[in-house]
Amino acid sequence: MNTIPKINLGKFGALLLLSIIFSSLGFSQQNKAKLTGSIQEKSTANPLGFASVAVYTEKDSLVAGGISEENGKFSIDVPMGEYYTLIEFMGFESYKSNLIIFSKDNSKVDLGLIELETTAGDLDEVVVQGEKTLMELSLDKRVFNVGKDLANAGGTANDILMNLPSVSVDPEGNVRLRGSSNVRILIDGKPSGLVSFKGGAGLRQLQANMVERVEVITNPSARYEAEGMAGVINIVLKKDNNQGFNGSFEVIVGTPLNLGFSTNLNYRKNRINWFINYSLARRHQPNVSELYQEVYNEDGSTSILSQNNAGILKGFNNNIRGGLDYYFNEKSILTASYLWRRSDARRITDIRYEDYLNNFDTYLGYSLRQQDETEAEPNSEVIVSYKKNFEQKGHELTTAFTYLNYWERSDQKFTQSSYNPNGQLIADSDLLQTSLNDEYENQYLLQLDYVKPFAKEGKFETGLRTSFREMENDFVVSEENESGELVPLPGLDNIFLYNENILAAYGILGNKTGKWSYQGGLRVEHTDVETILVETNEKNPRKYTNLFPSAHLTYNISTENAFQLSYSRRVRRPVYNDLSPYVTFSDQRNFFSGNPDLNPEFTDAFELGHIKYFEKGTLFSTVYFRNTTDKIERIRTVNDDGFSVTAPYNLTGEKSFGVEFSSDYKINDWWKLDLNVNFFHANIDGSNIEADFQAKTYSWLLRQTSRFTISNGLDIQLRANYDARQKTAQGVRKGIFFMDLSASKSILGERGNLILTVNDIFNSRRNRYIIEGENFFTEGNSQFVRRQINLTISYRLRQ
Repeated sequence: MNTIPKINLGKFGALLLLSIIFSSLGFSQQNKAKLTGSIQEKSTANPLGFASVAVYTEKDSLVAGGISEENGKFSIDVPMGEYYTLIEFMGFESYKSNLIIFSKDNSKVDLGLIELETTAGDLDEVVVQGEKTLMELSLDKRVFNVGKDLANAGGTANDILMNLPSVSVDPEGNVRLRGSSNVRILIDGKPSGLVSFKGGAGLRQLQANMVERVEVITNPSARYEAEGMAGVINIVLKKDNNQGFNGSFEVIVGTPLNLGFSTNLNYRKNRINWFINYSLARRHQPNVSELYQEVYNEDGSTSILSQNNAGILKGFNNNIRGGLDYYFNEKSILTASYLWRRSDARRITDIRYEDYLNNFDTYLGYSLRQQDETEAEPNSEVIVSYKKNFEQKGHELTTAFTYLNYWERSDQKFTQSSYNPNGQLIADSDLLQTSLNDEYENQYLLQLDYVKPFAKEGKFETGLRTSFREMENDFVVSEENESGELVPLPGLDNIFLYNENILAAYGILGNKTGKWSYQGGLRVEHTDVETILVETNEKNPRKYTNLFPSAHLTYNISTENAFQLSYSRRVRRPVYNDLSPYVTFSDQRNFFSGNPDLNPEFTDAFELGHIKYFEKGTLFSTVYFRNTTDKIERIRTVNDDGFSVTAPYNLTGEKSFGVEFSSDYKINDWWKLDLNVNFFHANIDGSNIEADFQAKTYSWLLRQTSRFTISNGLDIQLRANYDARQKTAQGVRKGIFFMDLSASKSILGERGNLILTVNDIFNSRRNRYIIEGENFFTEGNSQFVRRQINLTISYRLRQ
């Protein structure tokens, strides 16, 4: 365990009040003395304004105090006597003087120049220091300060999530928490345009070096929005607030092509803290996939498709985020920030279809298709927030306004030709198609949170949240006719509108009695959603109000051993991609679309957790159960011609339970390891769609990391990952195994690092699956992210 010095935020108001009281008492000159001095930051020599200066008796009774001026100087009236002085400032080590005798002969005491050193942080929870991460661990939330994980160097936010306990990321970038893909992903505690349209895959546009920490909340309380059955993953971006100028820089070179640069800078001068993050990346991502499909015809014959895809995605991403904090004082902060991102991509995919009959007895020929897509995605975010800490410790008010704007334009061209079994071009088989798809989003969020402690250990929380969201998908798919004109295909020319308004309020009451701590909360959310297909004038309005209770009960056996029982009700509302009827046309035999008629799914989640700290490590274990109704899952159907459509539907439900273990252990000074194991069982009921769509599945996830500290600032890290086979309503997702290797060397006087990473050493991270229906069998194998080798150079400036 690591104890970090902290200041009492509630002292500032008391010290100011004491200053006024002592001044107003009108002590005569012979009954008071004066204490003076000046405070500055040791590393930068910048003055520290608004630092607290307190004068105590030897028995720790407060007798006088005040606040330093903007230039760092202070002057305090002190009654005669023998006292010591304590100086504190948020983010800095405190200073405590020796006992000073204030008397008639020593009525003016000057402490001179006092230099404070910055601290590593100010944490309210137990901190477990590991070489993989600096992990703040509580029973309902784990916080991972991801900079300590060597495997994250040169990667993206998607790669970071892949390296966290309980979290898995498939080769397509989809994020799952404890086996469930229904997880709410936030950035800085708020929704982001990065995940609005593409889900977890959109996090590939965010450089890992811009991320400070990740919070994994498996059973959230009522203060969190109810979205996300499996829980919440909150990605917190970097921002510093130390006095003076400091920053970090990172340069990345990798193969397949991965060139990147990022920087995080901040400058604080007294009341104002400026911060800026910038990153750019140019990446080439080759990909391959295979598909084998059998379609059982009514005449008893079997049509066979053997499909092979090979492509490359060339992307260029820019991210910039800047803003400022204005400190009215250390307890009252106004923050404003602006973030702008742009992603430009070129995707070229070549597809070969080979057709057979009856166990490859008859070869029918083949077709060649090419997708050529250009894509532009600019998006921006504006955030204004204010936080007020009152005199009483833990008494605070926070409010924030967020505006999100997202736009994407996809321009695709498809060419296709067909050939007979002899390899000759079939006359008039050439096909030219285009797909234009514009997507827009505007979202407005306003949130207010208030916390008021009561009694000795009690706390009351309440808050309001409004969210207004407007999304539009303007799409048209056209095909060249005999005269050379592009004509829209029937049913594939429309404008899809999605309007969502959510109003929410919550209240939480908690207290502590002896070794027991308890907290109960209730959140109410009113949802007003309407989808519109403009061209066909199809409207689907929905309004519903739901209650989301939560409860947490903790029993602390000791400071190193505790249990917690928790419950929460969660919801998954269909997101944009679930609802939009736009059909992806890149693959002429396999189409993907949304379903405007989806209903939300609801989950009751129960969890029993235990934390045990040992001398050389930590064990975190959890047993959990989730009951889900109207579960949303994608279902594949295949017509008589062998053409498939995959779209989401509401299943009757799913019941799942599991057990998870996370542990870190220091074997010796040079070898430390982390282990995360998650076993779970799920009972899926999709009989409302088709009688056979039922499955009982056992699966497990294993991640083990070893870190070796070699002499001369050299560290080596080896990680093994295994995501076991798991059944679905229609088939099975096969297991995935891969390993990562990283090495780090301190350079430039330990202010820099040289990091080599090899992700997926054996190039084995492939998505393999089987899907079965009444008239078909499909087996697929794809690899959208191949083995990546990166060399990263980082440098810290005054950090």
